[in-house]
Amino acid sequence: MRFSYWPAPSLPWSEVLLLAQHAEESGWDGVWYADHFMPSQGDLSTPYGEAWTTLAGLAAAVPRVRIGAMVSGNTYRHPAVLANMAATIDHISGGRCVLGLGAGWQENEHRAYGIEFSDVPGRLARLEEACQVIRGLFDNERTTFAGEYYQLDEASMMPKPVQQPLPLLIGGGGEKVTLRIAARYADEWNYWGDVDTIRHKLSVLDAHCRNEGRDRGEISTSAQALIVLSDDAETVAKARAGDSPLPLIAGNVDEVRETIAAYADAGLDEFIVPDFNMGPRERKVPVLDRFIKEVATVAR
Repeated sequence: MRFSYWPAPSLPWSEVLLLAQHAEESGWDGVWYADHFMPSQGDLSTPYGEAWTTLAGLAAAVPRVRIGAMVSGNTYRHPAVLANMAATIDHISGGRCVLGLGAGWQENEHRAYGIEFSDVPGRLARLEEACQVIRGLFDNERTTFAGEYYQLDEASMMPKPVQQPLPLLIGGGGEKVTLRIAARYADEWNYWGDVDTIRHKLSVLDAHCRNEGRDRGEISTSAQALIVLSDDAETVAKARAGDSPLPLIAGNVDEVRETIAAYADAGLDEFIVPDFNMGPRERKVPVLDRFIKEVATVAR
């Protein structure tokens, strides 16, 4: 199993760079970055770095690790533009970019910036067309595409990515459409979820792959959850009793290792650790180090 690190988008660039470099030096396999322009609630003046320019900086400054968006909102950029951006970052990084893509969900960003925010079926239809556009540009010398939302006329994209293929990751757990799109087009799939949720979603993805005539083993899978890693029973109990809207794993090293092993047993290929709940750098770095040195060994 791979283990990757996900810095909060509210961190300044200087912190993101230092933390990503530390993750690379301490043995993590990847660094992911969220594609948002503002928080979904609370203080909307909180600074958020733009995802793909941040990834370009990391590609140049941080060696070895995979680098990708978790995940890009398809509605924010024309997919042909995004394909060119990802291919360029693949060259900057020497072949380490992952193009993470989702339908887009954060309504306040769309409203604030005047970006069309259609209903869920409309956003998913755009996502599926975007996958076809991106695949066409990555794979073909010229691409013509006549969709309802995107049209290409003998479009070229040069240079092609270093990786063949550059991984296309689909993020999302919708069982009727999103997982079908992943089964049809994705090299990788990602979702927030506890072990039982991920196990169930993988069974649905398996079914879609069978319907598409595709080997599910061709799709690498990843998931993430917030981590509270502590030997203090009171800290762990408080975290478990909290009302986090995101999946959370709380416990000592042995307890967290047991949960990570269960993800591996469920068939997960990569576990991602966000630092959103870990506080300032001087507090989060020891937790990240302890996780990669004492927890990750169970599934490597």
